[in-house]
Amino acid sequence: MESASPSYKGHRYPVEVIEHCVWLYHRFPLSFREVEELMLQRGVLVSHETVRRWCAKFGQAYANGLRRRWPRPSDKWHLDEVFIKINGERKYLWRAVDADGNVLDILVQSRRDRAAARRFFRRLLKKTRTVPRVVVTDKFRSYGTAHREVMPSVEHRSHQGLNNRAENSHQPTRQRERAMKGFRSTGGAQRFLAAFSGISPHFRPRRHLMTATEYRAEMTIRFATWDQITGAAGRPTTA
Repeated sequence: MESASPSYKGHRYPVEVIEHCVWLYHRFPLSFREVEELMLQRGVLVSHETVRRWCAKFGQAYANGLRRRWPRPSDKWHLDEVFIKINGERKYLWRAVDADGNVLDILVQSRRDRAAARRFFRRLLKKTRTVPRVVVTDKFRSYGTAHREVMPSVEHRSHQGLNNRAENSHQPTRQRERAMKGFRSTGGAQRFLAAFSGISPHFRPRRHLMTATEYRAEMTIRFATWDQITGAAGRPTTA
């Protein structure tokens, strides 16, 4: 059964404007002010603060709608963590992707140790409601300890060269981090990256494996899915 699109009750702008602003912000390394400028070029007067509120309100809802349409995760998961700067302090972004590159979950934590790895493992199992066949990580020892405590029946492969899929998935985040000049708070980083990891990959198919015709056909399908989950399907486009 299809889930209902988000409610836009009380918003004076049409859904096409709202979803387009949210799409621009999460798809491209743009600031709220740059989104405001792009909309102005199209004749739509909207402030950067309004764009910020729309992204905060609808970003996660759109990401959840897209995730509900994803296929069941594959049975091989790749886990990795990288540091990010939040107000000048080092924090760690933990990320899990499946064999197809779909982001299973992300978690921003202040530590990089056994307790942090264990917390991420438990959160991951709870969110996906499934147990993988294989977990692939780098050689960080805390992964092995957390694995034995949380999912001992799962095969664990620890090898730096096997985990390129998870490491590559960090690249869009690094791009956004630079564009945003870092994150202001741990909660803000978690909220943005949770929505970003659901929206951005939807518009990033593995283009290097497609011909131009195949890519355009795939993107047409993905835009149609976006229109369905945002509630813009069947409406006339905004000039």
